Amino acid sequence: MTRLSVNINKIALLRNSRGGKIPDPVAVALDCERFGADGITVHPRPDARHIRFNDVRALQSCLHTELNIEGNPYDPNFMDLVLEVKPHQATLVPDEPAQITSDHGWNLEKHANRLTPLILQLQEAGIRVSIFIDPEEIHAQRAAQLGVDAIELYTEAYAKHYVGSIHASQLLIPYVETARAAADLGLLVNAGHDLNLANLGTLHQHIPWLHEVSIGHALVADALYLGLENTVRLYSRILHNTSTVGQT
Repeated sequence: MTRLSVNINKIALLRNSRGGKIPDPVAVALDCERFGADGITVHPRPDARHIRFNDVRALQSCLHTELNIEGNPYDPNFMDLVLEVKPHQATLVPDEPAQITSDHGWNLEKHANRLTPLILQLQEAGIRVSIFIDPEEIHAQRAAQLGVDAIELYTEAYAKHYVGSIHASQLLIPYVETARAAADLGLLVNAGHDLNLANLGTLHQHIPWLHEVSIGHALVADALYLGLENTVRLYSRILHNTSTVGQT
């Protein structure tokens, strides 16, 4: 079964826009768990515009599911936080400090030497390491060479051009091939970015061996109309659908 990890950054952004404690990201995370989420994702950034370091510490002390912390390991403050909190998973992304959102995967050929000791440091602390990659088989192969535990497929290109399940097969070819290569190399396969209620099911049908999807922006936006409990359950229901497309 593919796990749903709810990214609560936008909850913290809403709180920060007004000040005070409403809405409380920790309370929302616990509600998401209660409504069926399998994990919680956060992506603290250097400017603390949404999730703050103290939010992350509070989450780790009270969550019943898994905590996934995303960020750039070249930021020493991020590494210090992750090694302090010891989440179940750290997802390494190549974001610049002022970047609005993740928009590309790692160039693992260029960054291998610098990433390798950081990956080892996290794993020695008992943290599962996932690395954010574009959908190309070579990136899966290089990720395995780095010794990570998982990859996260950057799904914006798929989501951006998705117009319905009938036309999605061609879009998904590089994702399926990369996911299959990663799985054959013993890596867990995660996915995230711009996934929503419309396009998630098709992705899952083509890659049913996905270990986890991380969804935040669309899920929070849907919750404005549908309610948080209903929205989390709708996303979970999609991932519990075991029908497959084009498996070999």
